[in-house]
Amino acid sequence: MHLLTVFSHPLTDRYPAAVMDAFHEPFRRAGHTIDVLDLHREGFDPRFTEADHAHFWGGPIPDGITEMHRRVEAADRLAFVYPVYWWGMPAMMKGWLERVFTGGWAYQYGSGVDDRGKEPLNALLPSIPTVLIGIGGSKQRTYDKYGYDEAMRTQIDVGIFAYCGIDDVESHLIYDVEGDHNAPQREAGLARAHDIAEAFLATDRMPRTAKADHLAARHERQGQTSSRHGQCSRERSRAHGGDLTSARTPRAGAPTSAT
Repeated sequence: MHLLTVFSHPLTDRYPAAVMDAFHEPFRRAGHTIDVLDLHREGFDPRFTEADHAHFWGGPIPDGITEMHRRVEAADRLAFVYPVYWWGMPAMMKGWLERVFTGGWAYQYGSGVDDRGKEPLNALLPSIPTVLIGIGGSKQRTYDKYGYDEAMRTQIDVGIFAYCGIDDVESHLIYDVEGDHNAPQREAGLARAHDIAEAFLATDRMPRTAKADHLAARHERQGQTSSRHGQCSRERSRAHGGDLTSARTPRAGAPTSAT
């Protein structure tokens, strides 16, 4: 098995690199090969340039992007390891996706550029098992309270990977790792990264269906919201003696808008 790991952090002696190493350990122990695409060390330019814009509209592919395509195509598994910046991927990694997941290679409308906005989307990438590991400084309850984790899955898992055909994608977040007081959290995070890799490698691993799972979860939440709203309405109705209009009905002889 061949793994491609896309990594984004400016330093290799910090915690995100340790998480990547912990994730790689089961792969190495099993004799699998690993291609580490360290975006900072390789000097990848994340800027969407005039050449990228021209390619978006049917021009030639920019220099260096074909090589990235080949490295993705050679992989049996994909991994993305990154610190969470402003509740998402670092700009370096997001820029890599914007420049590398190109039209005509990752996705296509109809038969080409001229059909954009006219014909249905064709996802072109095979559903390579993919794992994303984000390292966050905030606590899990912060992500849960504001829905940051759900927003990341919507944008990244569904909006990028499943959009291009990689539906077998799973996301993990390692929380609350900043500061000396969180040393136990960091150790636990390394163990978790190792366990994620073990499960990712398991022969009995069930493929994910990111888009369908996402839509099912949204439908379930919407149903729960409707149920709560219905319960609130019933409680208000009981509070007004079963008549929701009783508190708003004008008394006999009182002026109304009709008068």
